[in-house]
Amino acid sequence: MDTLDKTDRKILQVLQGNARLNTKEIAHRIGLSVTPTYERLKKIEKSGIIKNYVTLLHGEKVGKTLVAFCNVSLQLHSQPLIKKFESAMAKMEEVMECYHVAGTYDYLLKVVVDDMRSYQHFLTNKLAAIENIAQVHSSFVMTEIKHTTAFGLL
Repeated sequence: MDTLDKTDRKILQVLQGNARLNTKEIAHRIGLSVTPTYERLKKIEKSGIIKNYVTLLHGEKVGKTLVAFCNVSLQLHSQPLIKKFESAMAKMEEVMECYHVAGTYDYLLKVVVDDMRSYQHFLTNKLAAIENIAQVHSSFVMTEIKHTTAFGLL
């Protein structure tokens, strides 16, 4: 699927708001009949544009009250050490997002844990246990101003 037309974008916008909608409800919201909506949705899914359907949880209501952004610098930048670090990040449940970035630091991590004690445990027993880390700088979220998972498509 090379390009998304306006109708495909409408389908994706509706699904980003509520992925539990059935095809009939999506069709109604975009002003198209059910069969073409279903066919378009299957084509979009097959193309890989939709990565997954998930349930987003309210962190505080499940006990995840502390969000930290960690800037991480590596000592050495050899390919095996980079892959080892990235593999370790992929396995840590506290690391919600991990980005290899340009600038002062090498990686930006979004870490979500229960509380400061849990963060200290994560930092000292998990992150610091990984070889080749030179520096970690942590910033803690005081107030979430905006959090979205939806791309603007229209």
